[in-house]
Amino acid sequence: MQKQQIPLKNSLILLLAAIIWGIAFVAQSVGMDYVGGFTFNAVRSLIGSAVLVPLILVLGQKNSGSVSSHSTTSGQQSRKDLIIGGISCGICLCLASNFQQFGIKYTTVGKAGFITACYIVIVPVIGLFLGKKCSKFIWAAVVMSLVGLYLLCITDGFSVGKGDLLVLVCAFLFSVHILVIDHFSPKVDGVKLSCIQFLTCGILSGIPALLFEHPELSSILAAWQPILYAGVMSCGVAYTLQIIGQKNMNPTVASLILSLESCISVLAGWILLGQQLSTKEILGCVIMFAAIILAQLPQKQKE
Repeated sequence: MQKQQIPLKNSLILLLAAIIWGIAFVAQSVGMDYVGGFTFNAVRSLIGSAVLVPLILVLGQKNSGSVSSHSTTSGQQSRKDLIIGGISCGICLCLASNFQQFGIKYTTVGKAGFITACYIVIVPVIGLFLGKKCSKFIWAAVVMSLVGLYLLCITDGFSVGKGDLLVLVCAFLFSVHILVIDHFSPKVDGVKLSCIQFLTCGILSGIPALLFEHPELSSILAAWQPILYAGVMSCGVAYTLQIIGQKNMNPTVASLILSLESCISVLAGWILLGQQLSTKEILGCVIMFAAIILAQLPQKQKE
């Protein structure tokens, strides 16, 4: 009975992550007015890592009394999985977020959002090669989500340019990121995995930032509000929620829920900034939400 309740709880956790990311689009666009893409990603990732350290220390003290001597071998294996998983997730996140950041420079935000969210198709396709099968319900939900995203994001026709190709690479990398998390999250502590992920992403983004962008402290301080939101909420909170929420969950269903960030960003612009929604955009949101509900419907298990 308890096993059936886990997906709903995980779905709500992933939905909360999507809401935080949707609102973070505002912070990202404002932050880029002050600093370069590598600098923005480096600083926010390092902040995200630092925010999680106190939480890890508190949780470590709570659990320290319950460790038995016979779990030493499994503990060493878990530590190895944690380090490998954290670095792997960090590399994927660094590449994906920076490809996205520079792709947006050469394309519209709407097209970038649509192409990025194409990971909802890429994840199940890659999953097929890894032996992860999806039901007809979930494939139908994937197609519905694509239609909804198109109506939501593409307002000025569709053509493929340099920026679109960069963002398409980003969508593939985010797909790999989701599948890497799917592999490691059941094996290790989610908060520690997230902390190592951000530390890796921050260091890797910091190297080209120092080489090519020469960041100044005054510029970073001028963008302290968007960087702080992106670091604490988008990185520290939302990506950690993603790791926790994806535990024991179908990665395709997880990617469908996370793709709602496109919907949330449009709705946040409407509620917070007073931006108008067209009938086409409202229809896109409705179709996407319907797709998520379809993916959550209980299905008969074959023996």
